[in-house]
Amino acid sequence: MDPLQLLHSLGGVARSSTLREAGLSKHDLRLLAAQVRKPKRGLYALPECRQDFLTALMHNAVLTCASAAEEYGLWLRNPSPRLHLSCEHGHVPDVRSLRSQPTVHRGARYPPHHTLPIASLEDVVFHALRCLPVNAAVPLVASALRQYGLRRELLEQDLAARKCGTSLRRLRLVDTRVESLPEAEAFLLLAELAGELGVEVVPQALVPGVGRVDFLIAGFLIVEIDGVAYHSDRASVRRDRRRDNSAILEGYLRLRYLPEEIWTDPERFVAEVRTALTGRPTR
Repeated sequence: MDPLQLLHSLGGVARSSTLREAGLSKHDLRLLAAQVRKPKRGLYALPECRQDFLTALMHNAVLTCASAAEEYGLWLRNPSPRLHLSCEHGHVPDVRSLRSQPTVHRGARYPPHHTLPIASLEDVVFHALRCLPVNAAVPLVASALRQYGLRRELLEQDLAARKCGTSLRRLRLVDTRVESLPEAEAFLLLAELAGELGVEVVPQALVPGVGRVDFLIAGFLIVEIDGVAYHSDRASVRRDRRRDNSAILEGYLRLRYLPEEIWTDPERFVAEVRTALTGRPTR
């Protein structure tokens, strides 16, 4: 592979050891050094390189937590304005070119990505459980378990062995039956309400005569979170109208919400579900 193309495929910045492992010779590296900049010894960078990768490599760190979520395709609605780095050395990087100082995570337990400056998926999960707000950490971890087949029991054993009680409690809030980020965020709200009222909430429940629904609560209330494709054509309109009618004829109540309603007004969402469950409006 052409050295410049290889460097570009690695985000525009890489250590010499990574480039050598990818097949470049010492002669290739000398030629490459004449075409790109070397911000530090053994590091090659294109002018348009990824700045988060550059920052990580400059400080012998890797991206983790919220900063690695996109690389793994994990659910995270609001990217963190702070860079999240995993590094084992004893100081916090002072990066004055950034708007805010990075959040530094220590205690990595698994080998990082073999070519990119990214922490292992397991460490990304552990760091997110410890660092992010619960309504961001739980959906992120749910997507990791769903997409990559991580074994929950092994994660629980690891957290229990390290006495990470808060992270362990958050992990136990994760339900992999949810199929999207809005569903995962809605489930957190619904599970708390269901626990308060002493009823059960079932994600992706199969309702006879209706089909699969996003949530079935207390055996009679259907809650649907309509995605961006909702009602995008007349066929979907007809299908959902039939499902709504079938639910009513079968004796179910049904509520529908758009994702932004969960995000911008969660209190109203919970209050309306509570009213449907109890029959008593709350102020």
